[in-house]
Amino acid sequence: MYTSFDETTLDKIVTLLKSHQSEFLSGEKLSKSLALSRAAVWKNIKKLKSLGYKIESRPKIGYRLRQNTNLLFPWEISDGLQTDIIGRKIYYFDKIDSTQNFALELAQKPHENGSIVIAERQTQGRGRLNRKWISPKGGIWMSILLRPNFEPSYTSLFPMATSLALAVSIEKTLKIKTELKWPNDITIKGKKVAGILIDASIESNKIDYLIIGIGINFKINPSTISKSIKQRNYAITTLVKKDQKGSPVELIQQFLFELEQTYNRILTNSIETIRKEWIRRSSTIGKNVTATTTTGTLKGKAVGIDKTGALLLSNRSNIQRLLAGDITYN
Repeated sequence: MYTSFDETTLDKIVTLLKSHQSEFLSGEKLSKSLALSRAAVWKNIKKLKSLGYKIESRPKIGYRLRQNTNLLFPWEISDGLQTDIIGRKIYYFDKIDSTQNFALELAQKPHENGSIVIAERQTQGRGRLNRKWISPKGGIWMSILLRPNFEPSYTSLFPMATSLALAVSIEKTLKIKTELKWPNDITIKGKKVAGILIDASIESNKIDYLIIGIGINFKINPSTISKSIKQRNYAITTLVKKDQKGSPVELIQQFLFELEQTYNRILTNSIETIRKEWIRRSSTIGKNVTATTTTGTLKGKAVGIDKTGALLLSNRSNIQRLLAGDITYN
Protein backbone atom coordinates (compact mmCIF):
# COMPACT_ATOMS: atom_id res chain seq x y z
CA MET A 1 0.00 0.00 0.00
CA TYR A 2 1.12 3.55 -0.80
CA THR A 3 -0.53 6.65 0.66
CA SER A 4 -0.51 10.35 -0.13
CA PHE A 5 0.55 11.27 3.40
CA ASP A 6 3.56 8.99 3.91
CA GLU A 7 6.51 10.18 1.84
CA THR A 8 8.51 7.39 0.26
CA THR A 9 11.87 7.40 -1.46
CA LEU A 10 10.09 6.59 -4.72
CA ASP A 11 7.82 9.61 -4.30
CA LYS A 12 10.81 11.88 -3.57
CA ILE A 13 12.77 10.66 -6.59
CA VAL A 14 9.79 11.20 -8.91
CA THR A 15 9.35 14.73 -7.54
CA LEU A 16 13.03 15.54 -8.11
CA LEU A 17 13.02 14.09 -11.62
CA LYS A 18 9.89 16.05 -12.54
CA SER A 19 11.49 19.28 -11.31
CA HIS A 20 14.44 18.65 -13.67
CA GLN A 21 12.51 17.11 -16.56
CA SER A 22 14.29 19.19 -19.22
CA GLU A 23 17.71 18.03 -18.09
CA PHE A 24 19.56 15.10 -16.60
CA LEU A 25 19.80 14.91 -12.83
CA SER A 26 23.08 13.45 -11.65
CA GLY A 27 23.19 10.41 -9.43
CA GLU A 28 25.39 12.40 -7.05
CA LYS A 29 22.79 15.14 -6.68
CA LEU A 30 20.04 12.60 -6.13
CA SER A 31 22.22 10.81 -3.60
CA LYS A 32 22.89 14.01 -1.62
CA SER A 33 19.29 15.26 -1.80
CA LEU A 34 17.91 11.97 -0.52
CA ALA A 35 20.77 11.07 1.84
CA LEU A 36 21.12 7.74 0.05
CA SER A 37 24.04 5.84 -1.41
CA ARG A 38 24.44 5.82 -5.19
CA ALA A 39 23.61 2.10 -5.12
CA ALA A 40 20.36 2.81 -3.26
CA VAL A 41 19.46 5.50 -5.79
CA TRP A 42 19.98 3.05 -8.66
CA LYS A 43 17.91 0.42 -6.87
CA ASN A 44 15.00 2.87 -6.54
CA ILE A 45 15.35 4.02 -10.15
CA LYS A 46 15.13 0.39 -11.20
CA LYS A 47 12.00 -0.01 -9.09
CA LEU A 48 10.39 3.06 -10.69
CA LYS A 49 11.10 1.65 -14.13
CA SER A 50 9.34 -1.56 -13.15
CA LEU A 51 6.36 0.57 -12.10
CA GLY A 52 6.01 2.02 -15.57
CA TYR A 53 8.12 5.19 -15.41
CA LYS A 54 10.26 5.77 -18.49
CA ILE A 55 13.60 6.96 -17.11
CA GLU A 56 16.63 7.54 -19.27
CA SER A 57 19.95 6.65 -17.62
CA ARG A 58 23.33 7.84 -18.87
CA PRO A 59 26.63 6.87 -17.23
CA LYS A 60 28.41 9.82 -15.57
CA ILE A 61 25.53 12.14 -16.56
CA GLY A 62 22.52 11.00 -14.58
CA TYR A 63 18.82 10.34 -15.00
CA ARG A 64 15.97 12.00 -16.85
CA LEU A 65 12.23 11.28 -16.67
CA ARG A 66 10.89 10.75 -20.17
CA GLN A 67 7.37 9.57 -19.37
CA ASN A 68 5.16 9.15 -16.31
CA THR A 69 3.60 5.86 -15.34
CA ASN A 70 -0.08 5.16 -15.97
CA LEU A 71 -0.40 3.50 -12.57
CA LEU A 72 -2.57 5.38 -10.11
CA PHE A 73 -0.04 6.21 -7.38
CA PRO A 74 -1.13 8.75 -4.75
CA TRP A 75 1.70 11.17 -5.59
CA GLU A 76 0.60 11.21 -9.23
CA ILE A 77 -3.04 11.95 -8.36
CA SER A 78 -2.10 14.56 -5.74
CA ASP A 79 0.21 16.41 -8.13
CA GLY A 80 -2.05 19.16 -9.50
CA LEU A 81 -5.26 18.00 -7.80
CA GLN A 82 -7.60 21.00 -7.45
CA THR A 83 -9.87 20.01 -4.59
CA ASP A 84 -10.26 21.13 -0.99
CA ILE A 85 -11.62 17.96 0.60
CA ILE A 86 -12.00 15.05 -1.80
CA GLY A 87 -8.75 13.22 -2.45
CA ARG A 88 -6.58 14.94 0.14
CA LYS A 89 -5.91 11.48 1.59
CA ILE A 90 -5.31 8.65 -0.86
CA TYR A 91 -4.72 4.95 -0.19
CA TYR A 92 -3.37 2.95 -3.11
CA PHE A 93 -3.26 -0.82 -3.58
CA ASP A 94 -1.93 -2.90 -6.45
CA LYS A 95 -4.49 -5.55 -5.45
CA ILE A 96 -7.23 -5.58 -2.81
CA ASP A 97 -10.35 -7.58 -2.10
CA SER A 98 -12.58 -4.50 -2.37
CA THR A 99 -11.90 -0.77 -2.13
CA GLN A 100 -15.41 -0.41 -0.71
CA ASN A 101 -14.58 -2.78 2.16
CA PHE A 102 -11.39 -0.87 3.01
CA ALA A 103 -13.30 2.44 2.91
CA LEU A 104 -15.86 0.95 5.32
CA GLU A 105 -12.97 0.25 7.72
CA LEU A 106 -11.73 3.83 7.33
CA ALA A 107 -15.23 5.07 8.13
CA GLN A 108 -14.75 3.89 11.71
CA LYS A 109 -12.13 6.65 12.12
CA PRO A 110 -13.96 9.96 12.62
CA HIS A 111 -11.12 12.09 11.18
CA GLU A 112 -11.30 10.39 7.77
CA ASN A 113 -13.26 12.59 5.36
CA GLY A 114 -12.79 12.90 1.62
CA SER A 115 -10.40 9.95 1.70
CA ILE A 116 -9.96 7.82 -1.42
CA VAL A 117 -9.15 4.14 -1.75
CA ILE A 118 -7.93 3.13 -5.19
CA ALA A 119 -6.72 -0.17 -6.61
CA GLU A 120 -5.34 -1.55 -9.86
CA ARG A 121 -7.28 -4.79 -9.30
CA GLN A 122 -10.02 -6.09 -7.01
CA THR A 123 -10.47 -9.76 -6.21
CA GLN A 124 -13.92 -9.38 -4.62
CA GLY A 125 -15.27 -6.20 -6.14
CA ARG A 126 -18.99 -5.72 -5.71
CA GLY A 127 -21.69 -3.78 -7.43
CA ARG A 128 -25.24 -2.94 -6.41
CA LEU A 129 -27.35 -5.64 -4.73
CA ASN A 130 -24.11 -7.48 -3.80
CA ARG A 131 -23.46 -8.47 -7.40
CA LYS A 132 -19.91 -9.40 -8.29
CA TRP A 133 -17.97 -6.60 -10.00
CA ILE A 134 -15.22 -7.87 -12.29
CA SER A 135 -12.18 -5.62 -11.76
CA PRO A 136 -9.20 -6.47 -13.97
CA LYS A 137 -6.03 -4.43 -14.33
CA GLY A 138 -6.52 -1.50 -16.67
CA GLY A 139 -9.68 -0.30 -14.97
CA ILE A 140 -10.15 2.38 -12.31
CA TRP A 141 -11.57 0.91 -9.11
CA MET A 142 -12.04 3.37 -6.28
CA SER A 143 -14.10 4.35 -3.26
CA ILE A 144 -14.58 7.80 -1.73
CA LEU A 145 -15.47 8.36 1.93
CA LEU A 146 -17.50 11.46 2.76
CA ARG A 147 -19.14 12.82 5.91
CA PRO A 148 -21.79 15.16 4.47
CA ASN A 149 -23.57 17.62 6.69
CA PHE A 150 -27.01 17.54 5.11
CA GLU A 151 -30.38 15.79 5.37
CA PRO A 152 -30.31 11.97 5.04
CA SER A 153 -32.91 12.22 2.26
CA TYR A 154 -30.19 13.74 0.05
CA THR A 155 -28.33 10.41 0.05
CA SER A 156 -30.46 9.20 -2.86
CA LEU A 157 -29.08 12.07 -4.97
CA PHE A 158 -25.55 10.71 -4.99
CA PRO A 159 -25.85 8.09 -7.76
CA MET A 160 -27.16 10.86 -10.01
CA ALA A 161 -24.61 13.46 -8.84
CA THR A 162 -21.65 11.08 -9.12
CA SER A 163 -22.57 9.75 -12.55
CA LEU A 164 -22.99 13.33 -13.79
CA ALA A 165 -19.57 14.34 -12.45
CA LEU A 166 -17.97 11.33 -14.11
CA ALA A 167 -19.70 11.94 -17.46
CA VAL A 168 -18.53 15.56 -17.48
CA SER A 169 -14.98 14.45 -16.64
CA ILE A 170 -14.88 11.88 -19.44
CA GLU A 171 -16.07 14.51 -21.91
CA LYS A 172 -13.45 17.04 -20.78
CA THR A 173 -10.41 14.75 -20.57
CA LEU A 174 -11.07 12.13 -23.26
CA LYS A 175 -13.49 14.00 -25.54
CA ILE A 176 -15.89 11.06 -25.44
CA LYS A 177 -19.65 11.57 -25.37
CA THR A 178 -21.38 9.38 -22.80
CA GLU A 179 -24.98 8.78 -21.77
CA LEU A 180 -26.41 8.37 -18.27
CA LYS A 181 -28.67 5.42 -17.61
CA TRP A 182 -30.72 5.58 -14.43
CA PRO A 183 -29.86 4.99 -11.64
CA ASN A 184 -26.08 4.84 -11.79
CA ASP A 185 -24.63 3.68 -15.11
CA ILE A 186 -22.49 5.55 -17.61
CA THR A 187 -22.77 4.15 -21.12
CA ILE A 188 -21.35 4.72 -24.59
CA LYS A 189 -23.74 3.86 -27.42
CA GLY A 190 -25.73 1.70 -25.02
CA LYS A 191 -22.74 -0.20 -23.62
CA LYS A 192 -21.80 0.16 -19.97
CA VAL A 193 -18.45 1.77 -19.25
CA ALA A 194 -18.82 2.67 -15.57
CA GLY A 195 -21.04 2.10 -12.56
CA ILE A 196 -21.56 3.51 -9.09
CA LEU A 197 -22.35 1.99 -5.69
CA ILE A 198 -23.43 3.91 -2.59
CA ASP A 199 -23.03 2.66 1.00
CA ALA A 200 -24.35 4.93 3.74
CA SER A 201 -24.68 4.90 7.51
CA ILE A 202 -27.42 7.04 9.04
CA GLU A 203 -27.76 7.43 12.81
CA SER A 204 -30.23 9.61 14.73
CA ASN A 205 -31.46 11.20 11.50
CA LYS A 206 -27.89 12.24 10.64
CA ILE A 207 -25.52 10.87 8.02
CA ASP A 208 -22.52 9.34 9.76
CA TYR A 209 -20.74 8.53 6.52
CA LEU A 210 -21.36 7.97 2.86
CA ILE A 211 -19.09 5.83 0.67
CA ILE A 212 -19.19 6.16 -3.10
CA GLY A 213 -17.82 3.19 -5.03
CA ILE A 214 -16.83 3.86 -8.64
CA GLY A 215 -15.84 1.29 -11.23
CA ILE A 216 -14.58 2.53 -14.60
CA ASN A 217 -13.61 0.35 -17.57
CA PHE A 218 -10.75 2.66 -18.50
CA LYS A 219 -8.51 0.49 -20.67
CA ILE A 220 -9.69 -3.09 -20.44
CA ASN A 221 -10.59 -5.91 -22.81
CA PRO A 222 -14.44 -5.97 -22.70
CA SER A 223 -14.53 -9.69 -23.54
CA THR A 224 -12.55 -10.45 -20.36
CA ILE A 225 -15.46 -9.10 -18.30
CA SER A 226 -18.24 -10.33 -20.61
CA LYS A 227 -17.13 -13.94 -20.18
CA SER A 228 -17.59 -13.61 -16.42
CA ILE A 229 -21.05 -12.06 -16.58
CA LYS A 230 -24.01 -14.42 -16.66
CA GLN A 231 -26.57 -11.80 -17.68
CA ARG A 232 -27.57 -11.82 -21.33
CA ASN A 233 -27.89 -8.62 -23.34
CA TYR A 234 -25.47 -6.93 -20.95
CA ALA A 235 -23.03 -5.11 -23.19
CA ILE A 236 -19.92 -3.44 -21.86
CA THR A 237 -17.20 -1.34 -23.42
CA THR A 238 -13.97 0.43 -22.56
CA LEU A 239 -13.10 4.14 -22.58
CA VAL A 240 -9.68 3.68 -24.16
CA LYS A 241 -8.90 0.91 -26.60
CA LYS A 242 -5.69 -1.10 -26.59
CA ASP A 243 -3.93 0.97 -29.25
CA GLN A 244 -5.16 4.34 -27.95
CA LYS A 245 -3.58 6.73 -25.46
CA GLY A 246 -5.27 8.29 -22.46
CA SER A 247 -4.28 9.28 -18.94
CA PRO A 248 -6.24 7.63 -16.10
CA VAL A 249 -4.62 10.07 -13.66
CA GLU A 250 -5.96 13.10 -15.56
CA LEU A 251 -9.43 11.53 -15.63
CA ILE A 252 -9.36 10.88 -11.88
CA GLN A 253 -8.14 14.40 -11.09
CA GLN A 254 -10.90 15.94 -13.23
CA PHE A 255 -13.52 13.61 -11.76
CA LEU A 256 -12.57 14.45 -8.17
CA PHE A 257 -12.77 18.15 -9.02
CA GLU A 258 -16.18 17.79 -10.73
CA LEU A 259 -17.48 15.62 -7.90
CA GLU A 260 -16.48 18.19 -5.29
CA GLN A 261 -18.22 20.94 -7.30
CA THR A 262 -21.36 18.80 -7.49
CA TYR A 263 -21.06 17.94 -3.79
CA ASN A 264 -20.92 21.66 -2.96
CA ARG A 265 -24.04 22.25 -5.02
CA ILE A 266 -25.89 19.71 -2.87
CA LEU A 267 -24.55 21.36 0.29
CA THR A 268 -25.91 24.72 -0.93
CA ASN A 269 -29.19 23.15 -2.09
CA SER A 270 -28.49 23.92 -5.77
CA ILE A 271 -30.03 20.62 -6.79
CA GLU A 272 -32.01 21.83 -9.78
CA THR A 273 -28.78 22.44 -11.72
CA ILE A 274 -27.66 18.85 -11.12
CA ARG A 275 -31.06 17.47 -12.12
CA LYS A 276 -31.19 19.43 -15.38
CA GLU A 277 -27.63 18.52 -16.36
CA TRP A 278 -28.29 14.83 -15.64
CA ILE A 279 -31.49 14.84 -17.72
CA ARG A 280 -29.67 16.53 -20.60
CA ARG A 281 -27.23 13.60 -20.78
CA SER A 282 -29.72 10.86 -19.98
CA SER A 283 -30.51 7.93 -22.27
CA THR A 284 -33.39 6.95 -19.97
CA ILE A 285 -35.76 9.91 -20.10
CA GLY A 286 -38.36 9.48 -22.83
CA LYS A 287 -37.88 5.71 -23.10
CA ASN A 288 -40.40 2.99 -22.34
CA VAL A 289 -38.80 0.90 -19.62
CA THR A 290 -39.28 -2.17 -17.49
CA ALA A 291 -38.09 -1.64 -13.93
CA THR A 292 -37.23 -4.59 -11.69
CA THR A 293 -37.37 -3.81 -7.98
CA THR A 294 -37.21 -5.83 -4.77
CA THR A 295 -41.01 -5.81 -4.66
CA GLY A 296 -41.82 -6.60 -8.27
CA THR A 297 -41.78 -5.27 -11.83
CA LEU A 298 -43.04 -1.95 -13.14
CA LYS A 299 -43.52 -0.80 -16.72
CA GLY A 300 -43.98 2.69 -18.04
CA LYS A 301 -42.44 5.64 -19.80
CA ALA A 302 -39.59 7.42 -18.03
CA VAL A 303 -40.75 11.03 -18.00
CA GLY A 304 -38.38 12.65 -15.55
CA ILE A 305 -36.28 12.73 -12.40
CA ASP A 306 -37.45 14.47 -9.26
CA LYS A 307 -35.32 16.47 -6.83
CA THR A 308 -34.48 13.34 -4.79
CA GLY A 309 -33.08 11.47 -7.81
CA ALA A 310 -36.15 9.23 -8.13
CA LEU A 311 -37.17 8.11 -11.62
CA LEU A 312 -40.71 9.16 -12.60
CA LEU A 313 -42.61 6.49 -14.56
CA SER A 314 -45.83 7.31 -16.37
CA ASN A 315 -48.35 4.52 -16.89
CA ARG A 316 -51.95 5.18 -17.87
CA SER A 317 -51.96 8.72 -16.47
CA ASN A 318 -50.41 7.59 -13.17
CA ILE A 319 -46.94 8.76 -12.16
CA GLN A 320 -44.89 6.42 -10.01
CA ARG A 321 -41.66 7.28 -8.21
CA LEU A 322 -38.86 4.75 -8.39
CA LEU A 323 -35.96 5.24 -5.98
CA ALA A 324 -34.13 2.00 -6.67
CA GLY A 325 -34.20 -0.76 -9.21
CA ASP A 326 -32.80 -2.09 -12.47
CA ILE A 327 -34.25 -0.92 -15.75
CA THR A 328 -34.24 -2.25 -19.29
CA TYR A 329 -35.41 -0.35 -22.33
CA ASN A 330 -38.44 -1.80 -24.11
